[in-house]
Amino acid sequence: MENDQFVAADLLLLSSSEPHGLCYIETAELDGETNLKSRQSLPETATLLDDNAAFTRLRAEITCEAPNNNLSRYEGALKLDGSQLSLNNSQVLLRGCILRNTVWCYGVVVFAGKDTKLMQNSGKTKLKRTSIDRLLNYLIIGIVMFLLCMCTICTIACGIWESQIGVKFQVIQPWDVFVEAIVNRQNQSGAIAVIAVLMFFSYFIVLNTVVPISLYVSVEMIRLAHSFWINWDQEMVFKDIPAKARTTTLNEELGQIEYIFSDKTGTLTQNIMTFNKCSINGRRYGDVVDEAGEMTEPLENTPLTDFSDNPEADLKFRFYDKTLLRDVKKRDPDCDLFFRLLSLCHTVMPDEKNGRLVYQAQSPDEGALVDAARNFGFVFLYRNPTSITCKIMDEEVEYELLDILDFNNVRKRMSVILRKDGKILLYCKGADSIIMERLRPGNDQLKQITNDHLNSFASDGLRTLCLAWKELTPTQYSTWKAKYHEATVALENREEKVDAVAEEIEKDLILIGATAIEDKLQDGVPDAIYSLAQAEIKIWVLTGDKLETAINIGYSCKLLTDDMREVFIIDADDAAGTQDQLEKAKTKLGSPDSPMLSPAADGIPRSKSGVTFPGPGSPTIHDIATVENGHSNGTAAKEMDENNICALVIQGKSLVFALTPAMEMLFLEVASLCRAVICCRVTPLQKALVVGLVKKHKKAITLAIGDGANDVSMIKVAHIGVGISGQEGMQVCRVLFI
Repeated sequence: MENDQFVAADLLLLSSSEPHGLCYIETAELDGETNLKSRQSLPETATLLDDNAAFTRLRAEITCEAPNNNLSRYEGALKLDGSQLSLNNSQVLLRGCILRNTVWCYGVVVFAGKDTKLMQNSGKTKLKRTSIDRLLNYLIIGIVMFLLCMCTICTIACGIWESQIGVKFQVIQPWDVFVEAIVNRQNQSGAIAVIAVLMFFSYFIVLNTVVPISLYVSVEMIRLAHSFWINWDQEMVFKDIPAKARTTTLNEELGQIEYIFSDKTGTLTQNIMTFNKCSINGRRYGDVVDEAGEMTEPLENTPLTDFSDNPEADLKFRFYDKTLLRDVKKRDPDCDLFFRLLSLCHTVMPDEKNGRLVYQAQSPDEGALVDAARNFGFVFLYRNPTSITCKIMDEEVEYELLDILDFNNVRKRMSVILRKDGKILLYCKGADSIIMERLRPGNDQLKQITNDHLNSFASDGLRTLCLAWKELTPTQYSTWKAKYHEATVALENREEKVDAVAEEIEKDLILIGATAIEDKLQDGVPDAIYSLAQAEIKIWVLTGDKLETAINIGYSCKLLTDDMREVFIIDADDAAGTQDQLEKAKTKLGSPDSPMLSPAADGIPRSKSGVTFPGPGSPTIHDIATVENGHSNGTAAKEMDENNICALVIQGKSLVFALTPAMEMLFLEVASLCRAVICCRVTPLQKALVVGLVKKHKKAITLAIGDGANDVSMIKVAHIGVGISGQEGMQVCRVLFI
């Protein structure tokens, strides 16, 4: 393959034009992320380069997993020259990727056609028809049946008349020659039957005008006019780009929508992350303080921190707290360690555009953290498979890269193991709940202060991470490395074994601090969600983000509010646990003793995710209204207080069990009783299954909205699809209504 080519099958990377077998890919058509990702071939095959003769002599055997729809995992082994080498997702180029910044690469196809992971995630394309279309079809079928009945009655009447009266007129008006050619003239009953059948078709021609064929034409003309109104709507023009109705058949459904399924990243949010605040060794940075010493929101005239003395600083970076830069310049050891970790613990790839250093990150969060470190004088320069080079306060420093323990949905953290000046260092960053469990005993005061800062950051809707580190002895590392290598070459349960070995080294950590990143909302999102909620339209957010982030954004965009009676979180790892949590949620929704949640209640604590905990006494849903099939019945429902609304948040791992035939109705029942539902860490296929579940059992009009290729499946399933052409590619715009 050559640069900018589309990957047409799942490939095992063998070699590339870049050093150490590296290549870069864009996966916007797979996961919606436009940032470049790196893939690296095995060192044993990277030396083949572009030598065709060497490829001809290559003899190897690949053993791998069966075709599946997991985009983030690949397990296999390569048997080469008598040794068995482990294969994982970092050596595989999936169908749907585009090769970038790499002149050429060689690979071998492991899956093709419908076996590729992209096709395994694709839903079936179905013809979408509106309720009016279906009604018209039923009416036309009824009219045609009426026409056939009338023609049949007329045919029978004609046969009776011909047998009793018509035969007497043969002298003056004989039967047609055609009839006599079919039957014998003496066979009167046969001739009468032929005449009756012919009259059936005559009546069918005479009465066919009762079928309103022109009605279809009239309806299509009206729909075409409506589509023009959508295209011309000035309220839906953004930066001179108007809305575009790509089909005329779904217009009338827009006023009947009961459920909206939305992606989060790039749809509710701009997918633009900014480093906002941080906590370093118990000291909080990033707050804007007024003259009276009170914290306030930054205004347009609020002075920014001056980074002009840093030639590598990003001109777009905005930070208001000048004390952090001052402490960094003083070479405060805690700040130094904090930003050193941010500049080293990541998978970001550097690039250069117009003479400026730019970063290509697998996630916007990671890019924002590395960019922040650059602005404070800790500049990540370049990396290769064996080292990472940074410029720290104008001094170029190289670290030997020993291992990367990458982030996944189970670990919720990532670590790098580095060697510098004979010291082996482990730097780790991850979800606060995960890092806090792995800290070295002691220093409880720092943990408590950092937790308070995290709770404050989360209540502001910021995405938080904790940072920690430890030093390893050579004996510790060598012992662990042997176990790690054994786990990486395992063919069965490799991922679980690798995670278990990583768990052994990622403990007894020393807390450094925490980061807080803001994911900016799209303009007008909170107001739009509020208006939809007032119209009793239920909103379900289906996102691949982690639980904490999804909840934080839910609060930021007013999908979740502090006045909600309760936010149910379903995060069990097995079927029994998932069912138990759903049953408890169902019981609370209908229990007369279910507690009321209100931020004004006395002594109610708030978690770092923004979810409030129960307090005493509250009215129940059944005291206010009877809820059936997701709709409130009775006048009391109209007077339901906002404080009695609930929300449901469910993890992707729990959703796997909730969508099974044995549990799907329980999940749907609980979700229907909630005003808002957030499904996080979901795959594209799970998005489609959730939409299909509601569409099948609720008999309601559904709308799906997204901006990435990972939203295509749910848009195909929903009645109406709305696509946003933005940060995450254009594939979604090819399958949608608007």
